[in-house]
Amino acid sequence: MSGSDDFLRLRDLASPVEPRTTWNDLAFLPGAQLAVLRDLAARARQRILDPRAAGGSRSQGFTALFTGPAGTGKTLAAEVLAAELKLNLYRIDLRAVVSRYIGETEKNLGRLLDAAEKNAAILFFDEADALFGKRSEVKDSHDRYGNIEINYLLSRMESARGVTILATEHESNLDEACLRSIHLRVDFPPGKEKGAI
Repeated sequence: MSGSDDFLRLRDLASPVEPRTTWNDLAFLPGAQLAVLRDLAARARQRILDPRAAGGSRSQGFTALFTGPAGTGKTLAAEVLAAELKLNLYRIDLRAVVSRYIGETEKNLGRLLDAAEKNAAILFFDEADALFGKRSEVKDSHDRYGNIEINYLLSRMESARGVTILATEHESNLDEACLRSIHLRVDFPPGKEKGAI
């Protein structure tokens, strides 16, 4: 699976990940987690590859949440899903996506989602709480804009046809609206993976 011209133009925001894994590489996970991952693959395949799967709903995207400490297999699982679905996988560089300039974060994410939708790709947001953190109490215009930004990002992800995986070690830091937008979640238990990911 190679990167498209669209993603080559976005190489400052996302890096391609070449899946070199199979389901056997996830044998360290408990059966319950493996079952959820297989369900995720089946549901994502139906929703993304079958235009009728959304049932006329405005929501076309599919969002999964991977939670757990570092080194528990979240990235590895994303690779397995990409291989299973035969989709390109891109790890998003949140340091590049998130901007202190008003409107730039939305613009960056919009470009990524457009490219993912056009090129059948999975977007993998590691440390997603940096982008989808809890909204703050509005004390000034920056707080108000930050809250509007999260609303926009969630709406844009929901309407874009594609697969998005949010990964975090700190689920409690995620915004409640973000958690409500999740279609499936997988909790990765600590101390299971052979080697760090």
